[in-house]
Amino acid sequence: MKPIAILETGRPPAALAERFDDYTAAFRTLLGDGVTTERFDVQAGHLPDDPSALAGAIVTGSAAGVYEDLPWIPPLLDWLRTARGQTRLVGICFGHQAMAQAFGGRVEKSDRGWGIGLHRYVVVGEEPWMVPRADTVAIPVSHQDQVVEPPSDARLIAASAFTPYAGLAWDDALSFQCHPEFHPDFAAALVESRRGHRIAEAEADEAVASLQGPNDREVMGAWIRGFLLSNGVAPA
Repeated sequence: MKPIAILETGRPPAALAERFDDYTAAFRTLLGDGVTTERFDVQAGHLPDDPSALAGAIVTGSAAGVYEDLPWIPPLLDWLRTARGQTRLVGICFGHQAMAQAFGGRVEKSDRGWGIGLHRYVVVGEEPWMVPRADTVAIPVSHQDQVVEPPSDARLIAASAFTPYAGLAWDDALSFQCHPEFHPDFAAALVESRRGHRIAEAEADEAVASLQGPNDREVMGAWIRGFLLSNGVAPA
């Protein structure tokens, strides 16, 4: 049975680490029982040796920008290019941006500012793994960077006025700018940790209030799980 690699590119802020799961644990919860996973600390230089030995790989979120001069980013982008076609790839937030950058797109810090709270996206493309079907999805977000130019071979699957390239798909890869693995309580705590110094009070108030509303994390979690399971993931 092949595992799913969780390529951990960041961790929650230290102030929240004791109260909430790390990103790897959050993705394990999102995938649910019966899926074997293996964690790789990308910032420490750890990446899977053989992508074909994996059922899939998930690239997590990170506080870093894909355009930053950090020693671990070029090897990750090279690995994604190598792994493409050998296993299924899922990118979330930073992972979404890393996949776009690796496959020929472009990422920038957006002049729209912070994306925080609960954002709703229009589903503009239909893929076979999108079960259950949904016309829109509302998911927690936390980002400043955005994909501003998608790879030429990517299919747009989700969009909003704030994030025009919120979801991208290829035959063997998918990525989303949002955070389906974030519990709303964690997303709210993340906003609070930045209130007043990185995020204005009024923006923080609006974001925290939005996170009290219904979300579609289970729908997007089912999509991601379905995409990976369709590659033959065996129960643990």
